[in-house]
Amino acid sequence: MSIKEQAENWLKERYKDMKISEYEEKAQATAIYPDTYKITYPALGMAGEAGEVANKVKKLIRDGAEGMADDWKEQLASEIGDVMWYCAALARDLDVSLTTIMAANLDKLKARQERGTLGGSGDKR
Repeated sequence: MSIKEQAENWLKERYKDMKISEYEEKAQATAIYPDTYKITYPALGMAGEAGEVANKVKKLIRDGAEGMADDWKEQLASEIGDVMWYCAALARDLDVSLTTIMAANLDKLKARQERGTLGGSGDKR
């Protein structure tokens, strides 16, 4: 069994069927920034980590998958995980659960789909 498969099996056993609310709790336990920077700190962190995701994807476009490190997908997934951590921290600072945010987002997208406005631009389409 490869190291990747071993790691995936370990993660599945450790976090089997983890709920979003459980992730939020576990992420909160690692949040160590001053209350004076609530909202600001995770918002800036999220932007930075999203930039790292974009940079890895940019290199994928430039170099192709064959030009990437063997673990490029794991590296990209790790950056997505960092974005998720900041999303959880920002949601907590706003006192809104990720579940609520995700449900509202799905409702918004479904309404846009029903109106035929998934494409295009603007928040109010």
